[in-house]
Amino acid sequence: MELTPEDVLEAQKLLTGRVIRTPLLPSAFLSRKLGTPFHLKMETMQPTGAFKLRGATNASLNLPDGTHTVTCCSTGNHGRAVAYAARQLGLKAVICMSSLVPQAKIDGIRAHGADIRIVGTSQDDALAECRRLTSQPGFAEISPFDDPHVISGQGTIGLEILDDAPEIETLLVPLSGGGLAAGVALAAKAIKPGIQVIGLTMDRGAAMKASIDAGTPVEVPEVVSLADSLGGGIGLDNKLSFNICRDLLDDIILVSEEEIYQAMQLLYFEEAIVAEGACVVGIAGCFAGKLPGLKGPVATIITGRNVDMNQFTRVVTGKDIRLGDYHLKGSSYVA
Repeated sequence: MELTPEDVLEAQKLLTGRVIRTPLLPSAFLSRKLGTPFHLKMETMQPTGAFKLRGATNASLNLPDGTHTVTCCSTGNHGRAVAYAARQLGLKAVICMSSLVPQAKIDGIRAHGADIRIVGTSQDDALAECRRLTSQPGFAEISPFDDPHVISGQGTIGLEILDDAPEIETLLVPLSGGGLAAGVALAAKAIKPGIQVIGLTMDRGAAMKASIDAGTPVEVPEVVSLADSLGGGIGLDNKLSFNICRDLLDDIILVSEEEIYQAMQLLYFEEAIVAEGACVVGIAGCFAGKLPGLKGPVATIITGRNVDMNQFTRVVTGKDIRLGDYHLKGSSYVA
């Protein structure tokens, strides 16, 4: 299936009144520090705390006839969104996750009435369980990224950004399986072909980056990260998000755990925003000097607030963090 900008416009119609049209906020601090107007798209304000509600709701409104249960694999936010959307439509939800998913995100999904399955140590393991479930009558999978309705739903963010600020020249988009980046790039480049759309992700376990470099979807080891929402593979049978990201993203930038740590502190102390590590990869790339000659005005997507608050408190107070077998040395915030 080939996605078009018209699919994103159709998703926007379906989502009106079902998800929040989130504000695009100018950041005086970031604008001053980076020397160009800098905006934050506040997807943390969605009812489930993250942008994933857009794609999950659009997909739930386009399910096959006879569906009574939706299922998905998730690193947390997609599962919460699927559970919420299913409940709104009177459907059951079974969410499959690996043991790497933080407990705070598991609890958040369970609060929406979903059945939880913890399977293996990677998103690929969780996906296998999800696929097993969908072999049963009445079950339908909602992919976290490689689904036309999910991608179209996430793309509505791009429509809103350029509607609110048509002068934007660069979009910095957190990149994982590519559903968000693919949708935003598809929508934004249809409206403004010259706009730059740059994907950013952590430098450990960057599946989309490795796949694009290889020219085909590949597996990468999944590791614990501050940007846990960006973890997981893209699926060796990826049909949509890989091709769109390969063709439409202008660049992919990798950031370290230390750079994510510092950017989480920056967003908290300068903008009073509690956000997941995955949200700040665009800001991290800018302050690490990995985006020289950045063309502004710039916008980035603050994708979610469903963070483990114990870990978040350690980050903003400058404490050390243990990420699996990786020790991240703490440091106090300096403006």
